Amino acid sequence: MIAKLLIANRGEIACRIIRTARDMGITTVAVYSDADAKALHVRQADEAVHIGPSPAAESYLVGEKIIAAARETGAEAVHPGYGFLSENADFAQAVKDAGLIWVGAPPSSIRAMGLKDAAKKLMREAGVPVTPGYDGDDQGAQRLKEEADAIGYPVLIKAVAGGGGKGMRKVDAESEFLSSLESCRREAKASFGNDDVILEKWITSPRHIEVQVFGDSFGNVVHLFERDCSLQRRHQKVIEEAPAPGMDEVTREEICAAAVRAAKAVDYEGAGTIEFIADASEGLRADSIFFMEMNTRLQVEHPVTEEITGVDLVEWQLRVAAGEAIPLQQDELSINGHAIEARLYAEDPATGFLPSTGSLRIFVLPDELRCETGVEDGDKVQPFYDPMIAKLIASAEDRDPAIDELTHALEGTRVWPVRTNAAFLRECLLAQDFRTGDVTTAFIGDNLDELVRGPQVSQSSIQTAARVREEIDGSYDNPPWFEFEGFRLNAAPRSPVAIAHEGQVHVVDTFQDHPARFLDWAVDEGGIIVFENGHGLRFDLPRPLAGAVAAADGAILAPMPGKVIAVDVAEGAAVTAGQRLMVLEAMKMEHALTAPFDGTVTELAASEGGQVQVEAVLCVVEPKE
Repeated sequence: MIAKLLIANRGEIACRIIRTARDMGITTVAVYSDADAKALHVRQADEAVHIGPSPAAESYLVGEKIIAAARETGAEAVHPGYGFLSENADFAQAVKDAGLIWVGAPPSSIRAMGLKDAAKKLMREAGVPVTPGYDGDDQGAQRLKEEADAIGYPVLIKAVAGGGGKGMRKVDAESEFLSSLESCRREAKASFGNDDVILEKWITSPRHIEVQVFGDSFGNVVHLFERDCSLQRRHQKVIEEAPAPGMDEVTREEICAAAVRAAKAVDYEGAGTIEFIADASEGLRADSIFFMEMNTRLQVEHPVTEEITGVDLVEWQLRVAAGEAIPLQQDELSINGHAIEARLYAEDPATGFLPSTGSLRIFVLPDELRCETGVEDGDKVQPFYDPMIAKLIASAEDRDPAIDELTHALEGTRVWPVRTNAAFLRECLLAQDFRTGDVTTAFIGDNLDELVRGPQVSQSSIQTAARVREEIDGSYDNPPWFEFEGFRLNAAPRSPVAIAHEGQVHVVDTFQDHPARFLDWAVDEGGIIVFENGHGLRFDLPRPLAGAVAAADGAILAPMPGKVIAVDVAEGAAVTAGQRLMVLEAMKMEHALTAPFDGTVTELAASEGGQVQVEAVLCVVEPKE
């Protein structure tokens, strides 16, 4: 077994690998950039090596630095995680050439599956169904257009070296083809250094179905069943689940057998995923599911497979890399229950999903289900890397309770002031089409307006914030007269508390108004953060509602918008501390404003019957000399 492992990655996946390695008694080595010097994966590893500046191109993508770190620390093996150099065949070969164990697919397999055109030809020869299209060597624009015309529109142009949604263009009409081809090639050249493309028939009701495969050096290959990753935004997976809704046993056996043939065709070792696109216009059928590509690494969504099979895929990776056989045979693997995963991103759906970076002053994930993360409360979300900060994975005997559990978990997720997509994920899970399993890869794009809802200031959030303010202000210290607080002769008691959200003041009578449900909350930099349905709402604390509402200079300010119903003083009047100056009515409650000290009224801006705005100067009292 491997004794010391270097993890050539960061964030959530590095922490995930460290956990399994520690359970196996393997010493771990982390690598880190300037930005990650205090990151969670660095704190969790047994050792850590600095590999360069913050940009990934100068640190995590520099293979020579990673191999040097392995030699420096005496690590025997390198696990690449996913992303970065995980599917770089040259790096994999360099690791092996350095005498280190590569915990990943053989370089030859990575190369064979790295270019989409060559991979499709290989799959066709292996008897794996492929999407109708063109993957020929003639890359002339006119030849490509002729092939697209023959396939029939809409067609999909895909860069042969593409991935992550880059280098892809859907073309709806013949007149759009050449301009789309030019744009696709330009992006592919900039992203991958290769502008060759393939063409595929556009599937009108596409579902993304993938199969987890695993091979070893003895020629064994097994599958660990399928996942459905159809919920995507701009070709990036958002929610994944296993098994796929609506997949019958016959179709499952055929598609999983095809995945095993695909892996064997490239002498595959380690964890890999065969991705298929399914035309679900008539349900999931084996004759309408086509090979798309192979990911020659561990997938982000691997936990859902672990949950339904009971297998630790990282442990399998480490054992197989060390020369062991796959721990289980195919007939020893089975599906147990249903699992679903949501990717929590530090991004703001309200601003077009722009990344949100900065300090995680509040970061609380639910503890009732599996969570994978690379950050903790107080850490920083860096602008240099992928914005995924956590994965929430729910599992249950059936799909509906798994969805319910994940929905509840997202509602209990508390992150501030960094914005996340938690509320957006919740809306996806609540969508009726998703609940019935009737979604395609176009679902999010087609329903974006309904799925991206801004935070709503509910009565529960207002009342929760008011109750919290009441506690902060010491109302729960209960002096001897507390039971009479708010008491008014011949009237119901009242205890007005003011809180403000984005400049709008809300006044709550905490004697009369009780939250329909008390929400999660936290105090942050002088404000109250209330969490509801995945959103965080900040409530500020206006000045107290009764007694002296005054600045240090004696200015008496309106604590809220309202109407002045009584003025008891005039300019020049002498007043004593606590003397009533005027009465303000707001939210059907009266609020007396009193003098903060003995003095003289030098200015009076309020008049009876006048409407005033929050923090308007109503009068000024100069202290007595």
